[in-house]
Amino acid sequence: MTSLPATAPIKKLGLVIDLDTCVGCHACAVNCKEWNTGGEMAPLTDLDPYGAEPEGVWFNRVHGYEAGDGANGRTVHFPRSCLHCETPACVTVCPTGASYKREEDGIVLVDEDKCIGCKLCSWACPYGAREFDETVGVMKKCTLCVDRIYNETIPEAERVPACVSTCPASARHFGDLGDPNSDVSKLVAERGGYDLAPEFDYKPTNKYLPPRERMPSAPAVAEAAGEPQGLLKWVDRMLSI
Repeated sequence: MTSLPATAPIKKLGLVIDLDTCVGCHACAVNCKEWNTGGEMAPLTDLDPYGAEPEGVWFNRVHGYEAGDGANGRTVHFPRSCLHCETPACVTVCPTGASYKREEDGIVLVDEDKCIGCKLCSWACPYGAREFDETVGVMKKCTLCVDRIYNETIPEAERVPACVSTCPASARHFGDLGDPNSDVSKLVAERGGYDLAPEFDYKPTNKYLPPRERMPSAPAVAEAAGEPQGLLKWVDRMLSI
């Protein structure tokens, strides 16, 4: 099985997603698809896209849920992609070393030349972030657009993941979550950003900012896990998809 880096990465590049401002427009998913169809993990297969049973590879998916009741209810849009965990189960179960975590920035990637398509990583990931490309027979996933964020031919201000660059509501933020003084780290601290399903102890790098107003804070939700309202209800539903 694959081992993780001996030391924690100097950088922890990742996303911070604001559930209060995400409008569920799917622009992130579409731009991700467009960029990566010709990028690091290309191609991203589509099978019968306009037929009765379309199937394909998408690194970003957006789910919508109704949370709360009555006057306290609201629609919450929940973007889902790889969380680039500090201790990713997908890496430790990989029998060939195809799934690995980069020491320099913490990004979790797949080496397609080593991948045998056994799907162990997809079974191990509790977040449903792995995608099997049936056309080429390998697993694929979000790369945080490594071929974009380090591309010096692109203006520096645009060296962010495709999903971040296209979000019309500025609900997606990118940066170094290993630096407590970075903009994304400050945003997480100010808004009470939290890990998705922390009970798994995979320590996701990506964080979610809870909706403002009428919605309980992340700690309050954790304390009231048995309540029918709140974030846990739709997080649990998301994980079951």
